[in-house]
Amino acid sequence: MRRYLEVQLQRDLERKTVVLTGARQVGKTTLARQLMAQHEAAQYLNWDVAPDRAILARQSWNPRAGLLVLDEIHKMPGWKSWLKGVIDAKPAGQALLVTGSARMETFRQTGESLAGRYLHLHLDPISVREWCRHTGVPPDNALAHLMSRGGFPEPCLAEHDDEARRWRRQYATDLIREDVLEFSRLQEINTMRVFFDLLRERVGSPLSIASMARDLAVSPTTLRRYLEILQALCVIVVVQPWHRNIARALLQAPKVYFLDNGLVQGDDGVRFENAVAVMLCKHAHFVGDTRGREAGLHYIRTKDGAEVDFCISLDGAPSHLVECKLADLSTHRALTRFATQFPEAEAVQIVRDARQIEVRAGVTVTPAADWLARLEA
Repeated sequence: MRRYLEVQLQRDLERKTVVLTGARQVGKTTLARQLMAQHEAAQYLNWDVAPDRAILARQSWNPRAGLLVLDEIHKMPGWKSWLKGVIDAKPAGQALLVTGSARMETFRQTGESLAGRYLHLHLDPISVREWCRHTGVPPDNALAHLMSRGGFPEPCLAEHDDEARRWRRQYATDLIREDVLEFSRLQEINTMRVFFDLLRERVGSPLSIASMARDLAVSPTTLRRYLEILQALCVIVVVQPWHRNIARALLQAPKVYFLDNGLVQGDDGVRFENAVAVMLCKHAHFVGDTRGREAGLHYIRTKDGAEVDFCISLDGAPSHLVECKLADLSTHRALTRFATQFPEAEAVQIVRDARQIEVRAGVTVTPAADWLARLEA
């Protein structure tokens, strides 16, 4: 399957080093290997592979490789300083692609600076737009498939549902048993697993960290750290409430969605909202990565309980207000209210079972699949 970032990635590699981040098994290595076929003497090196690790330590890869792919190097001690030296010393004409999890983004926060030396791209799960382009199916069919299978390539492309379920069971197990251990102590794994399962049941609801901490007999600080770990591993999307004052927004309860829609435990409405959240996050990443705009995903909730599911911000201002419904075609009252408050934003109520577009009081009520298929990525 050809992924949506392939053209952009190839274009960026002609200019600078590219850092490609994303969740485990979202397709980073597959995309890298597809690009390698387009370069002369391309070479792929993975820090997790012992022979490759020795080559990386010696920096004895082929200097004439048209494309050099470095995978999982964030596990190397002092990798940021090491990578800075590799970038500065690479031969002219050699493209350099660095892949790994979102944990690599910490290089922007601490340690050796790589400022100006790279371009960053997020690789996200398959969306309605991408599945339609790959298969040629109508948007409605694509949305139904993604709600059932999720957007990770292996379960999405699996021939049978049993194959997708087997993949998901192993995926969830490996996340807790292997990846989380890199961040936390062994004795915390059982608590993390329970927290993980609780989050699966609370998708789309504002999280009370204090209440969950009491239930699990741990401190709120511990649960916030667990949430940060799951976010850093690209397991979840944390959506903060919209507020022009960032500090005030962070004090309010976040919402959590899972990148793999198949991990969600809930009814059709919850799974639909989760699928929309992942695709809106992908849209925001793509706009930010390719246009250099500050794009973010939030939700809106006021003290009197008025709430809209999602707010996409662009350069610090709301650009889209999005409410998700399965079949309800009546205009959401809070969405109408916020459409008046933020007239510069597109207010849209996406309805999974709608069949035509209507515009009422500044709100567009539209078939969800068709609207999602028009997102940037």
